[in-house]
Amino acid sequence: MTRGQAAIREIADVMTDNTGNLAPLPAIFPDQSAPVVRQGDDGRELAMMRWGMPSPTFALKNRKTDPGVTNVRNLGSAHWRRWLGVEHRCLVPFTSFSEYRVEKDKSRTPVWFARNEDRPLMFFAGIWTEWTSVRKVKEGEVTAELYGFLTTEANATVGAIHPKAMPVILTEPDEWKTWLTAPFDEAKVLQRPLSDDVLKVVAEGERRDGA
Repeated sequence: MTRGQAAIREIADVMTDNTGNLAPLPAIFPDQSAPVVRQGDDGRELAMMRWGMPSPTFALKNRKTDPGVTNVRNLGSAHWRRWLGVEHRCLVPFTSFSEYRVEKDKSRTPVWFARNEDRPLMFFAGIWTEWTSVRKVKEGEVTAELYGFLTTEANATVGAIHPKAMPVILTEPDEWKTWLTAPFDEAKVLQRPLSDDVLKVVAEGERRDGA
């Protein structure tokens, strides 16, 4: 996420910005904080949240920490259904994202996808919640606002590198509005892969994309 907060505010019609002085984020890793757009009482607001929604109970068996779940696929799961209302939906801005290409020697190479070489802003369809848990042993129990984003079947562009899935990406203002405000029966149709011509590979080999 290398565009500034002013660009996010402008494109997403954000009314309130609670992110402070937002620096460029050429790499965002699980459990790190990143900007998220959500619907507030006075319109859309921009807030910092930690990447990784609460894990299902079965995944925490014999574990002392919950580092979180970054991507959400099965919206029929009771664990995720509690966060599908408009009060828990959000938009996650990004300029590029990466998937690993598995090489013949089993090493993994980051491959970066964006709309084009200029890396314009787009948004993942996300969900968020406030949650109390132990994310890291040294940190202890904390209450934090957490987010994750939806995934779906991969299109041909992403599937050539990562056939398992791709993020749910929203590119148009009417899609952003639908995800943030519409009943879930209407919003759920957005969980679909992008057309094959929307994304392209813009970089590879590095774990950050500062372009």
